[in-house]
Amino acid sequence: MVESMFRPLGWSPLGLSKSLAVVVIMAALITGGCATRPDPREDPEAYAEYVEINDPLEPFNRAVFEFNRAFDTMLLKPLAIFYRDILPPPLTRGINNTLNNLRSPVIFFNDLLQGRPDRAGTTLARFMINSTLGVGGVHDAATNLGWERHEADFGQTLAVWGLGEGPFLMLPILGPSNPRDAVGLGVDSAVLDPLGFINIAVSDPDTAIKVFNYARTGTYAVDRRSQVIDALDDLERTSLDFYAALRSAVRQSRRSFIEEGRQAPVSPTPLAP
Repeated sequence: MVESMFRPLGWSPLGLSKSLAVVVIMAALITGGCATRPDPREDPEAYAEYVEINDPLEPFNRAVFEFNRAFDTMLLKPLAIFYRDILPPPLTRGINNTLNNLRSPVIFFNDLLQGRPDRAGTTLARFMINSTLGVGGVHDAATNLGWERHEADFGQTLAVWGLGEGPFLMLPILGPSNPRDAVGLGVDSAVLDPLGFINIAVSDPDTAIKVFNYARTGTYAVDRRSQVIDALDDLERTSLDFYAALRSAVRQSRRSFIEEGRQAPVSPTPLAP
């Protein structure tokens, strides 16, 4: 549940947010905001724990975490509560369906890059059905017809190709990640997403495209945050260290998602014999 908020999926970042993340990470590396590495000879248990946690930038990450919590408290969470509790459920369901449909090209290309034409075919069929019978994706007609939705992103693709996740990173605004998934997030947003690619590649994209991309990013963030309000509140209330608990929960969920990509069964479709 928590993962649905942070999977790159989830966020389709603004160019400003990506640039900010890169600048802050580089600054942290230069200024040395790193956790102290225990001497394996003097304290092997502490060293083993340090390796297991794999968070060498923990002081920096915790600072970013507090910034993200402030941003969430002041803006994102109140919007998400309004979105979930005030707007009519048919409206929020339609928004969620539309956002999922707009993400179909990213899922489709990652299906192909992972060598899964069966899953790519399912994604393409869903996009075509929902864009037509589903009135632009407002209704998930494809699921009703037996074409089940799945997720895929370039971070998962890199993992399927054999690239490790690297150390834990807390990105400004974007939340928990790691170097592999941060790269995947950028590729999904700026290369595999057609509208994102146009926004980045074209020197002077149409204003309507830019406005649409910003609106989609903001709406996606609020929609995903609304889905994990209770889960995150429960995690914060029951944990002694919210940062460590969130790091563990997101990492475990992300690894399950990666494993799903590596061992994905053939996608069942209504046309299968």
